[in-house]
Amino acid sequence: PVQILSYIGGVVKVEETDLKPRVGFLHPIFTHNISVFINDTREQDSGQYMCTVNVVDDSIKLHKNIGLINLTVLVPPATPTCQLHGNAIVGANVTLSCSSKKGKPSPMYQWQRQPPTLQVFFPPAQDRAKGTLKLTNLSLEMSGVYVCRAENQAGSKNCSIVLEV
Repeated sequence: PVQILSYIGGVVKVEETDLKPRVGFLHPIFTHNISVFINDTREQDSGQYMCTVNVVDDSIKLHKNIGLINLTVLVPPATPTCQLHGNAIVGANVTLSCSSKKGKPSPMYQWQRQPPTLQVFFPPAQDRAKGTLKLTNLSLEMSGVYVCRAENQAGSKNCSIVLEV
């Protein structure tokens, strides 16, 4: 483990890591609350953090003075890219795809046709994990604006595509 922050002999020391300008103790040490903050969190800050407390002349067993916490930094989806695969002609089949280059956890996708003919899609036509929507036996009435929403616990972003049959 890499030490990032310490309090020894009354002195707070922040080690030379990429966390240095963003980390510190949340409360004054004399409050005995040694909570730590990390500002401007980044995906690479995810991982296991360990806190050890060593008190001079302390009779506490070694394993009782260690605390572990797992940090997972969530990343909202990037604006997805919407694409049309196939020829949009009457009677044909096409697939609309939606893909976001970022997101932790991986985003789920939801396709929707915009008003005036609002339509929401479900499996098997829509694959929420892959971001695809299969439209079969196209008709003129299926023309319109289709919007894809990429979404995870950290946020959501949309893209849209115009289908002209």
